[in-house]
Amino acid sequence: MAKKAMGNKLGSWSFLVGLLLAILLGVGLTGPYAAQMTWAVFLLGIVIGLLNITSAEASAFLTSGTVLVLVSYLGANVLGAAQAGFGVAILESILNSILVLFVPATIVVAVRAVFGLARD
Repeated sequence: MAKKAMGNKLGSWSFLVGLLLAILLGVGLTGPYAAQMTWAVFLLGIVIGLLNITSAEASAFLTSGTVLVLVSYLGANVLGAAQAGFGVAILESILNSILVLFVPATIVVAVRAVFGLARD
């Protein structure tokens, strides 16, 4: 039981830290460490998918995660095409950074769900 609670705590912290790092990365506060920060956000997305989402939550997460990924992608593309100024570029970058976090988490949960269905 303690091991499950520890994994849940790690998954919760991974989500929070990943979201904060994605926002920092999007705002551009990472400086010369942007590439390393991108990898860190990506790896935190994998950890979120592995530790934070149970099989009972998979369906709801996949629905909301897919919507979030699609809206972030489309929003970043629309904002990139608009080229309305510096603030818009920052928002576009934040949306792209959120994609770096949620795409691997969504893929991991989807693969786990498919394996669960195949096993049954």
